[in-house]
Amino acid sequence: MTKNLVPFPIIETNRLVLRKINISDANSIFRYLSDKEVMKYYGLAPFETVDEALSEIAWYQSILDNKKGIRWGITLKEEDVVIGSCGFLNMVPEHHRTEIGYELSSSYWGKGIASEALHAVISYGFECFNLQRIEALIEPPNIPSLKLVEKQGFIREGLLRNYEFTGGKFDDLYMYSLLKQDFVELK
Repeated sequence: MTKNLVPFPIIETNRLVLRKINISDANSIFRYLSDKEVMKYYGLAPFETVDEALSEIAWYQSILDNKKGIRWGITLKEEDVVIGSCGFLNMVPEHHRTEIGYELSSSYWGKGIASEALHAVISYGFECFNLQRIEALIEPPNIPSLKLVEKQGFIREGLLRNYEFTGGKFDDLYMYSLLKQDFVELK
């Protein structure tokens, strides 16, 4: 079986370039994924080694290769340093749906960067992947993330009790969704 020869899509916004994450980005990724505040709701312990960042990059490539998702590195236009990521996982093409995930270095919180990246990735998903539904699964205490998706038009559908087992405990998750027609209305 041959690898997908289609070039990785680059998305540009006013301030950002969303691009493929490469092995050369491992130190940047390690910097923010070793931050306990960034990792608080990530489902993994803060990274302790650059090798863990390399494993994360390998996972991004595996979901792309298996057509189960795609993850963009978030960079500022004026500097090509990955400061976070955003993308889709658990894609179900036959049902035109996927989940969205994201994280951002705490140094860049509160500047609208996550919102700008999320909006661009959502637009790309509806326009280029022919998605009808994008889901976001968020732990109830993660208020900034709840506000972020609500700002994009996501609707809270319900609580999934003890939905994930991470960090030695069961976590409840809110299920949010955004439908294509709802997103178009927000533009």
